[in-house]
Amino acid sequence: MLDQYFKLTENGTSVRTEIIAGVTTFLTLTYIMFVNPSILAETGMDHGAVFVATCLAAAVGTMIMGVVANYPVAVAPGMGLNAYFAFGVVLGMGHSWQVGLGAVFLSGIIFVVLSILPVREWIINAIPDSMKRAISAGIGLFLAIIALKNAGWVVDHPATLVTLGDVSAPPALLSAAGFILIAVLFARRIPGAIIIAILLVTGVGIALGVTPSGGIISMPPSLAPTFMQMDIMGALNIGLISIIFAFLFVDLFDTAGTLVGLAHRGNLLDANGKLPRLRRALLADSSATVVGAALGTSTTTSYIESASGINAGSRTGLTAVVIALLFLISLFFHRLQPQSQPMRPHLHCFLSPV
Repeated sequence: MLDQYFKLTENGTSVRTEIIAGVTTFLTLTYIMFVNPSILAETGMDHGAVFVATCLAAAVGTMIMGVVANYPVAVAPGMGLNAYFAFGVVLGMGHSWQVGLGAVFLSGIIFVVLSILPVREWIINAIPDSMKRAISAGIGLFLAIIALKNAGWVVDHPATLVTLGDVSAPPALLSAAGFILIAVLFARRIPGAIIIAILLVTGVGIALGVTPSGGIISMPPSLAPTFMQMDIMGALNIGLISIIFAFLFVDLFDTAGTLVGLAHRGNLLDANGKLPRLRRALLADSSATVVGAALGTSTTTSYIESASGINAGSRTGLTAVVIALLFLISLFFHRLQPQSQPMRPHLHCFLSPV
């Protein structure tokens, strides 16, 4: 049944490969479950509720991506977009987080309309291939600087903004060891190289006290503080129109670059260099934004970390289904990130592919 629905044989893959790839991709982007709530909590949003909203929005979007579009691409609240929401719209411009969620919701509705109509597909197909690939490379570099900062490799500097941190500190040493381990395992063509490195380094980090852990399993926090709290009427204020379109266009080009970059990596483009079933993939992305805003999180987008699963052999939406199920299971692991402590280095963030 799985072979027929996801066309596994036709795409040269298997159930085992897709499951391993799904776990690999999930492990490379688990940081979003903890980073996103920490960023949005700066606006006054409930940390636990945002954690649940992040997991649910990612599960819904990724499941649609796998079942409807049949692509091995994960969807989750986007880095950069959450920072713009928190530090630009709410803390910078002085709007409430409810109004910010209203703007995200309205932008998501526009996403859905443009995804159903051929307009968004026309726009993406009109973007030169070189620019699409440059966008995905830029996203990767953005993730790299976040990872280097979280691992302690780079720190603030009043003159140059960025300078070298304490590279002898345990987080920096462990992240470097993990990166080298991935390279060695890849060179030896060992299946599950990224999974092995992430689990090993994270385990060592917990044992040494570098990676904080407040426990393992607990019931999910309440979603009530953020559920359906978006202020749509407030977002319709004339001054927020530009914010709505900022969310719209950033997600548009972010998604375009990510999908094309991933498709190129996995040889999923057609003979004309275009992405088949693009409209379905865009619908998954836009639907998750609407759901996420209703639940209580910022704009969702396709994740470049999906390249780790593609490197592990994923070629179909079965990988995305596995990722979605893991996000749902993660609802019971909220205690892994203590709320009482500030954001600390997450070693697996450094291991995300650039």
